Amino acid sequence: MTESLIFGVIASSALVLGAVAGGRLQIPKRVLAAMLAFAAGALITALAFELFEDSYEQGGIWRAALGLSVGAIVFTVVSQRLDRLAEGHRQEDHGSEKLDTDAAAEDAAPSPASVSGAAGLALLAAVTLDGVPENLALGVSLGEGSGGLALLAAIFVSNFPEALVGSASMRQQGRSQTFIMGTWAACAVLLTLAVVVGAGPLSNATPETLSLPLAFAAGAVLASLADTLMPEAYEQGGPAVALSTAAGFLLSFVLATL
Repeated sequence: MTESLIFGVIASSALVLGAVAGGRLQIPKRVLAAMLAFAAGALITALAFELFEDSYEQGGIWRAALGLSVGAIVFTVVSQRLDRLAEGHRQEDHGSEKLDTDAAAEDAAPSPASVSGAAGLALLAAVTLDGVPENLALGVSLGEGSGGLALLAAIFVSNFPEALVGSASMRQQGRSQTFIMGTWAACAVLLTLAVVVGAGPLSNATPETLSLPLAFAAGAVLASLADTLMPEAYEQGGPAVALSTAAGFLLSFVLATL
C-alpha cells in the first residue's frame, strides 16, 4: 500500500509540476505548438504499444475493438459539447464589447487563444483517460512484485510536457490559475488512486477484465489526437511540428521498451 502510494505520487507529481510551469511561463505560440506535437507523439506510442496492444493480448480483438470504438465515441461527444460551451462563452464576450466597434471587429475572428484553450481541455481529457489504465498497470506490476521503475519513468516523462502544454493552453484561453491548478491537481489525485487500486483490488483481476478499459482509453486518446491535438499543433506551428511529433513518439517508445 505504501509503496504503491509513493509510486503514484511520484508519477502524478509531474502533472502538478507541469501545470505550475505552464500556468506561469509565457510560451511563444510556435514553441507551444511544438510541445503539443511532442505530447501527441508520446500519446501515439502509449495508445499503440501499451493500451491497445495490451488490450488485444489480454482480451482478444473483439474486446479490444469494442473498447476502442466506445472510447472514441465518448471522447468525440464530450469534445463537441465542450466546443459548444466554449463558443457560447465567446459569443457572450463579443456581445459585451459591442460599444467598442474596433474591439468587436477584432473579436469576430476566432483567436488562437480560444483554439488553444480547447486543446488544453482536450489534452487534460486525453491525459486522464490514458493515465488511468497506465497507472492501473503500474499498480498491478507493483502488486505482482515485478518492479515497475521503467513504467514509472515513462509515465513521469510523458506527464510533464502534456500538463505544461495543457495548462499553458488553458491560460491563453483566459482560465484562472485556480481553475488550472485545480483541474490538473484533481487529475493527479485520480491517477495516484489508480496506482493504489491497481496494486490492491485489481492485482488479481483477469486479463479480460483489464482488456476493456485499456481499449477504451486507446480509443479516447486516438480520437483526441485526430479531433483536437494534432490539428491544433499544425495550425499554430506549421509543418515543423512533424519533427516534434516524431521526437515525442521516439522518446516515449524508448522509455516504454526499457
